[in-house]
Amino acid sequence: MTAATATAKPGRRRASRDARRQAWVAWGFAAPYMVFFAVFMLIPIVSSFAMSFTDFRAQDIPNPFAVGFVAFDQYTGLFRNAQFLNSLGVTFYFVLVGIPLTMAVALLLALALNSGIERFRAVYRVGFYLPVVCSIVAVAVVWRFILQDEGVLNAALGAVGINGPNWLNDTFWAMPAMILMAVWRNVGTLMIIFLAGLQGIAPEMKEASAVDGATIWRRFVHITLPLMRPTLLLGAILTSVGYLQFFEEPFVMTNGGPLNATLSVSYFIYNQFGFGNYAAASAGSYVLFVIIALLSLVQFRVLREKD
Repeated sequence: MTAATATAKPGRRRASRDARRQAWVAWGFAAPYMVFFAVFMLIPIVSSFAMSFTDFRAQDIPNPFAVGFVAFDQYTGLFRNAQFLNSLGVTFYFVLVGIPLTMAVALLLALALNSGIERFRAVYRVGFYLPVVCSIVAVAVVWRFILQDEGVLNAALGAVGINGPNWLNDTFWAMPAMILMAVWRNVGTLMIIFLAGLQGIAPEMKEASAVDGATIWRRFVHITLPLMRPTLLLGAILTSVGYLQFFEEPFVMTNGGPLNATLSVSYFIYNQFGFGNYAAASAGSYVLFVIIALLSLVQFRVLREKD
């Protein structure tokens, strides 16, 4: 054995000990979060998933291990429940109308702030983003006041000779009112994200296409949108996850009414917990989780960057 080899071995052992020491220190710093995650996140998630295959109800809390295993009965029961099916329809309505509308308005504002608006640009950015930082409950209370039968909106419509509907008590207009409020509140987040994406596009590309005679619309369709695909994907996923779980708006403004016209899946799950149907509520939660995962997968397929 050469002297160099003999010297290298203690060096490797020392490096190995240092690496193990660093790993233990890292795990020591991570341990409080891991314990917190396990106790307050992982264990409840696993427990609720197991609960969805039982007939667990509020009266079973004193003796939780006496509940019966019912396999997929809770899940099949949900899809035989007319109220749950109605809540799915309400949620899909909110998502299918709200997401494209929110993204379109946000992109329009981002384009205006990126190129069309020069003066007071920072003021506009703060103004459009301000609703995002407001409490959703506070926003819902204010909008409930605005949308009352004799509220601010109908007063403004009456001033120009339009007889506004009773927004929150009309089965047709209640959901459009919810969507209007959601767009107003959430457009600021997407506007900032889209603005960052627009500013990442090299100006030379647009200038070259303009020299070649491309119109503004063609530059938008063939240059801006393709280069914005990753940004649009991020905005779509963030918005869809939030919109599929919308709860505070109907809870504060309509209590799910009128006639369950604004009863979302999240609100249905909340009601089931309130009624003591813990197993059914857990099953509903996992149905919603699967819907969110599937929609995110579809968005990845549609908006991913092309090779």
